[in-house]
Amino acid sequence: MKKELLAPAGDFETLKQVIHNGCDAVYLGGKKFGARKFAPNFDNEEMIKAIKYCHLYGVKIYVTVNTVIFDSEVDECLDYITFLHKNGVDAVIMQDIGMISLVREVLPNLDIHVSTQAHTHNNYQIKLLEKLGVTRVVVAREMSLDEINKLDTSLEIETFIHGALCVCYSGQCLFSKLLLNRSGNRGECAGICRLPFTLLENGKEVKTSGKYLLSPKELNTTNHIKELLESNITSFKIEGRMKSSTTIGFITKLYRMLIDHYEKNEDLTLTESEQEKLMLLFNRGFTEGYLFHQSGEKLMNITSPNHIGIVIGNVIEATDKKIKILLDKPLAQGDGIRFQKEQVGMIVNFMYDQKKNLISSAKKNDVIELDNKIGIVKCGPVLKTVDSKLLEELEQYTEKKIAVNMKIMGSLGNPLKLEITDDQNTVVVEENIIEKATGNGTSKERVLEQMSKLGDTPFLLQNTELFIEDGIFIPISKMNELRRKAISKLIEIRENQKKEVVVHKRRNLKKEDVSPSIQLTALVRNRDQLLACLEEKIDYIYVTDYSLYQEYSHLKNIYFRLDRVMNQYSNIDCQRLLIGEMGSSYYYRDHSKMIGDYFLNVTNSYHIDYLRKCNFSAITLSIENSIAEINHIVSKVGNNGLEVIMYGRLEAMIMKYCPLKMLINHDKNSCNICHNGKKYELMDRNGEVYPLYQEKELTHIFYYRNFDLMSEISQLIQIGISRYRFEFFDENSEQIHKIIKNYKTLLFQRK
Repeated sequence: MKKELLAPAGDFETLKQVIHNGCDAVYLGGKKFGARKFAPNFDNEEMIKAIKYCHLYGVKIYVTVNTVIFDSEVDECLDYITFLHKNGVDAVIMQDIGMISLVREVLPNLDIHVSTQAHTHNNYQIKLLEKLGVTRVVVAREMSLDEINKLDTSLEIETFIHGALCVCYSGQCLFSKLLLNRSGNRGECAGICRLPFTLLENGKEVKTSGKYLLSPKELNTTNHIKELLESNITSFKIEGRMKSSTTIGFITKLYRMLIDHYEKNEDLTLTESEQEKLMLLFNRGFTEGYLFHQSGEKLMNITSPNHIGIVIGNVIEATDKKIKILLDKPLAQGDGIRFQKEQVGMIVNFMYDQKKNLISSAKKNDVIELDNKIGIVKCGPVLKTVDSKLLEELEQYTEKKIAVNMKIMGSLGNPLKLEITDDQNTVVVEENIIEKATGNGTSKERVLEQMSKLGDTPFLLQNTELFIEDGIFIPISKMNELRRKAISKLIEIRENQKKEVVVHKRRNLKKEDVSPSIQLTALVRNRDQLLACLEEKIDYIYVTDYSLYQEYSHLKNIYFRLDRVMNQYSNIDCQRLLIGEMGSSYYYRDHSKMIGDYFLNVTNSYHIDYLRKCNFSAITLSIENSIAEINHIVSKVGNNGLEVIMYGRLEAMIMKYCPLKMLINHDKNSCNICHNGKKYELMDRNGEVYPLYQEKELTHIFYYRNFDLMSEISQLIQIGISRYRFEFFDENSEQIHKIIKNYKTLLFQRK
């Protein structure tokens, strides 16, 4: 199968850049429902234009509809996806499993690619997606190439090969939502991982070489193109809908070159110049990521969360008025530089040589001076972050041309016939414009010359067959019209390539209501918490410790909470499960009792309908639902089994990266630091403290304070919600008794 190079486009200029720099497919988003809400994106009119432009050049176009969808948005979202389908998009990229099931039902001919936001990281999740009828899955960035190659699936596999990395498993981050009410699952990520944090050990600061403890480097796999192309990955994805057109254009060009070199058995090594350009355009330091088993310092850059450019020299003297720099690399007026020690930058406007002459450029080993308008006092490295000449160079690109063949036939008494083909489409046009020549007539050479004038069209003439009778006259203006007519028809055919659009009627959802008698549920992490909940007669108790579950499994209200990252499944002796990722629902589908955890991001009635069909007896709603959205859901599918978290310490992130192993442990081969009995936390710049919890080579970051819906309980009861969960963290028995009693008073008095 031909490998696909897939590039991002945040706007139309970037779309043109990536197409003409050699991508096979483009992904982009509309004004709503995309996971990059703050990119320029495309309105409906621009989207139609983009679809036509991609198809004209033989490039596929995939549109992101990869947020969770609230119940009140379902109709609008489905209408938008139908609009995309009718206008010929090649696929939509989706996260929301409920909406995926709905779209497969209503638009059966539309290809669906499952977004990395769907948290697909194991084979059993993929088996479930196969049953849903999707065609491609974008696997989690945490998967290694070895793991990807072991996947057993008929689905196309897509993976990121370049660009920004999330430190949290995609689709599993609630940090922005909890802290700033900006949902990462709704395209509003605030980049909390790029902010400074302090590591605490038993409440005391641990000295670290940098403050950006959650900030990964930029993924770059240019050194592994051979392994990638020989893997079972179908599509190689470049991240960057928020990056500039020149940056993404160059990255696309670079990977196109490497892929072409591989196919021609040519050298796959980037030149020093190509590597430098890549670093100049955007880098936070480069990593080969989890894809190639990198971790710790090879994965993270804790000293800077921003573009760092390249080192071009050193400050050798700084006065109140001037900064003197010895250059290791060229510098030009208009370039952007940053002073590493003081982490401040400037654009080079006025540059002087040692004779105080104003100059526009300087070369390696020159000593130059700049006006010190930013208060530099320290000597140290100077970084170039913007190369003005490079940007000018990259703004220019050679437009892609589509090879065509022509056949021209003309004889007296017959029309002039022009056939043009691009190997997929054939256009035939003809006109009765042939006259008998009164002189030498129109030569074959002249006919060929006129018909070959493709000028600024997207086409390049490859071969021509000419069958022209001698002694005839063909007006030049008429030949031009015929050629333009043929080209126009071919453009129209290419632009409007579409699948057959089949639209089925949406079925009615089954509404399942139950008696609104209040049931209390609780997640517990140790024996004391479990016993306290049993004493309080909690209806359903979820335990995180399997041995504790086994000890109390004779009690029919005890459930075992599975991890939300599952790389291996075991045949556990467990008939009651709280499930946080969909592979578990497939692997353990024969278990009699499954409850969906809040990690499943359930925000609409179609998601609930789908999970009920997967035999979930209860479903915890996402904390991102408002009261109005919960009401909307209940009005559609009823309240049966719907659970809300009303109190608890929620997880803001789950990471494969372990900051303790990187920042504290000195034995990288064997690390047991999380079992040393000490308490580890992260503190943000506002002094808020976030507990860290390590388990099974994963790091959980908990929010700094408890989630609390006490003020909204009466509204939830009125809506009909009857299951309410406590999510306990480090509370002791006494605290648990007090918390439960307070909520019981509120719940049962208002019932």
